[in-house]
Amino acid sequence: MSSNGIRDKVAIVGMGCTRFGERWDSSADDLLVDAMADCFDDSPRLDRDDIDAYWLGTLGTGQSGLTVSKPLGLTNIPVSRVENYCASGAEAFRNACYAVASGAYDRVVAIGVEKLKDSGFSGLLRGDPPSDGTASELSFTAPAAFSLLDPAYCAKYGVDPAAMRDAMTHVAWKNHYNGARNPKAQFRSEIPKDKIARAPLVAGRLGVFDCSGVSDGAACAVLVRAEDALNYTDTPLYVKGLSLTAGAGLGAVDPDYDFTTFPEVVAAAKDAYAQAGITDPRRDISFAEVHDCFTPTELVLMEDLGFADPGHAWKNSLAGDFDLAGRLPVNPDGGLKSFGHPVGASGLRMLYECWLQFRGAAGARQLSGPRTALTHNLGGRPGACVSFVAILGRELG
Repeated sequence: MSSNGIRDKVAIVGMGCTRFGERWDSSADDLLVDAMADCFDDSPRLDRDDIDAYWLGTLGTGQSGLTVSKPLGLTNIPVSRVENYCASGAEAFRNACYAVASGAYDRVVAIGVEKLKDSGFSGLLRGDPPSDGTASELSFTAPAAFSLLDPAYCAKYGVDPAAMRDAMTHVAWKNHYNGARNPKAQFRSEIPKDKIARAPLVAGRLGVFDCSGVSDGAACAVLVRAEDALNYTDTPLYVKGLSLTAGAGLGAVDPDYDFTTFPEVVAAAKDAYAQAGITDPRRDISFAEVHDCFTPTELVLMEDLGFADPGHAWKNSLAGDFDLAGRLPVNPDGGLKSFGHPVGASGLRMLYECWLQFRGAAGARQLSGPRTALTHNLGGRPGACVSFVAILGRELG
């Protein structure tokens, strides 16, 4: 797999994000309006009338472009609704980027929203698409499917289950520590490690604090051609690489699949790195926002993204390599663990943290001089998923 890429052809010049959480007081319409208002309030050189087209990412909150055009009061503006599992917000961003890079539009918006709390969605229940009943992997809940990563990893690499439990606990502790410093996170409290380790079990060895929460939220980005970016902001964010992969979905029936990697992530990362000219991600990436839907997922992603050697991510995690003050901070905003996962909004929420970090506006979690960032989304389950990777930078070239 390879792609030509759009390195330095597109820039983010404005972003907005709502507070994530149990937003019983806000409808999806309210969240969309609030995200856009946050964007334009922070970007005085932008105006809603400047926008040529919109891309909406959502899994189940609304159908068609009317989901955006009605609450925003848009008249005869193209709005495309896209869905790609948990990468739906990232998919909206990817499509919007390509539209600008192609020259079809000058200024576009990628926006994502999900309203899960009012739907009755619990995080364990879900609605599967129609099938003939032979898709065996669909019989697993998401926690059950991702819980398989833990024992498989221990078996392959000879890791003591107690040590793996400590590493998973550290991932949750780290992300809650970061989220406690983020006013827009759903959960804003540090959680002691002993409480995380002793939490009630959900599936396998996954406890309550090993699983991302269920929340509502919205986020958006305004995109323009890179050469026009300084007309709208003094601190644009440049797109260096974008990659999306969809696997063959054979994990449940492939005897060679061992549940210790996401091949789709490996392929997406390789493609995005090639586009962006990244040769050593441990050195070239300043920080990363990754899809920590469950704590063992983040550990496996560290290896698939090239941040750790195979079989060593658990050691690197315990050593603090991915902490806020570590060699490569991961999920400085708190990740899915602290924000929950309103599906259509998560990918754009990750980009929003990049926007803040590069502008020096991340407050108590601000990193020192970040230059290049990675965001990653994963949708589906081990052995059958889609993966998105973006590389972003604060400078052209």
